[in-house]
Amino acid sequence: MSFEVFVDHRQNAPVITLKDLHNQTTAEIYAFGGILNAFSITNQGKNQNLVAGFNSVVDAQENITNGFKSAKLSPFVCRMGAGKYQWDDESFKIEKWFLGNHAIHGIIYDATYQIQSTRADDKSASVELYYSYPGNEKGYPFPYLIQILWKLETGNKLSVTTTITNASAIAIPVSDGWHPYFTLGDSVDDYTLQIDTKQQVEFDSELIPTGVLINDERFTNGLLMKGVFLDNCFLLDKNFIHPRCTLSNKNLQLTIVPSINYPYMQFYTPDDREKIAIENLSSAPDAFNNKMGLQILEPQETINFSTSYIATVLYL
Repeated sequence: MSFEVFVDHRQNAPVITLKDLHNQTTAEIYAFGGILNAFSITNQGKNQNLVAGFNSVVDAQENITNGFKSAKLSPFVCRMGAGKYQWDDESFKIEKWFLGNHAIHGIIYDATYQIQSTRADDKSASVELYYSYPGNEKGYPFPYLIQILWKLETGNKLSVTTTITNASAIAIPVSDGWHPYFTLGDSVDDYTLQIDTKQQVEFDSELIPTGVLINDERFTNGLLMKGVFLDNCFLLDKNFIHPRCTLSNKNLQLTIVPSINYPYMQFYTPDDREKIAIENLSSAPDAFNNKMGLQILEPQETINFSTSYIATVLYL
């Protein structure tokens, strides 16, 4: 076979490695959080990891809320204003994690998933993870099931599909996303960012959407990131069949191609300029209140969210 899956049980939670034996490309997945901790390719004879991840599962368990590296964002994404929302004529308040005045990044970023299955053949390697959220967070008392399928294919292509099933007796609100940080090996100032977008989600001073979309075409044809700081959300251009984003420097290009159920992208550049968060989102932040992209699942209804990461070495 051209691909293999290896599961390491020596840490606090399983670590799954998907590997392309032909070109040595690997993806390292933690059962803790279901997170992508590494996406490594061969560049000029050397191994290069494009993900700013953790040193170990223990490191992730202790520090996941310090930047939320690679965190699964569910059942809400980014910020929720004051952690409050109304649903089915009731008021709810999230209590899990706040940054300043607002709840952030969902409630299952620290869940440990079960390995449902692994598979490897001549075309791909994959792992399917499973978690049953019991509805134990006071601010979101709605049980749901979540499956995450990570799949590595030829051509340095890594995809992830999240499947959510409503296990509650009533309809529930849902948003979904990911929070990976990417690095191409040098400063973000040397990266070029291209996004198939013409619209940015307007934020207030506390990064809560105002409900307005504003024109922003800076990244449509690619923009050098030198001196550009982002903590912004963009609506992808529906005029493209498969709208995407590319991050590149002189040696590498990372292309991110989301499905139609991830119509938003959030970008964040930390002050260290060593990495950039590129977040696929099914909705705008605070969607439980502003309804921008909010999904509503009926009992037993299922929805899929998927995106692909494709790494390319640029030969000059």
